[in-house]
Amino acid sequence: AAPLAKTAPSPTVAASHSAAPESPPSPGRVTGLVGGIAQMDWPALTEAVRQCQACAMCLGRRAPVLAAPELPTPCDWLLVGDPPDEAQERAGQPFVEEAGQLLDNMLRAVAVKRWNHGPDAGAAPASRAYLSPVLKCRPALMRAPNATELATCAHFLRREIALTQPKVIVAMGRFAMQLLLSDTPPEQARLPLGKLRGQVWRFAGVPVVVTYPPAYLLRNGQDKARAWADLCLARALACGALTSP
Repeated sequence: AAPLAKTAPSPTVAASHSAAPESPPSPGRVTGLVGGIAQMDWPALTEAVRQCQACAMCLGRRAPVLAAPELPTPCDWLLVGDPPDEAQERAGQPFVEEAGQLLDNMLRAVAVKRWNHGPDAGAAPASRAYLSPVLKCRPALMRAPNATELATCAHFLRREIALTQPKVIVAMGRFAMQLLLSDTPPEQARLPLGKLRGQVWRFAGVPVVVTYPPAYLLRNGQDKARAWADLCLARALACGALTSP
């Protein structure tokens, strides 16, 4: 979960990436806010993410990454990516530039488009995908998030799930997989991504499909066929042609 700091100013895009919040992050700030997150609408959730200082991932961030709408937005697909990089932080949304273009092409092949504020905003939920990073902040020190930090930010993700009501979640990347498979036996969750794909998992009551992130596919084109098979599995779950366990 990610509480609102009482005195910390809102981060701005102009802020230095090495700047730190006025007060250090504290796990105690998480206490008492989890229930509040569960009741938030999109504007409140966006503001909570913007103000969040619940873990060290917020240190030095320019701006969190959350491409949230203002109104209820059902999307049958939810794609969860790894923590944002500089390009995603700058754009304020996940999966951008060449990797984002590849992902958009992949989604188009299964008749789905990422949700946006533009002309496609009114499309049917079955053809919409909501995209979100597993962490909303780009780590200033560029270190891997630990399990506690992933679990803290997961409270936001659970609310995104409640607001978008997806029929399938696609985990794209190692850290997305690590969080979304956190309820599975540890000996399974620690397996390489390639050994966890092709199966149906569950997170927050929603079926989860694990696949390669688009940035990986740009470097390893030989795995694009496997990623396509994963999207076909996700499509079968989203349209009800396959029932998850």
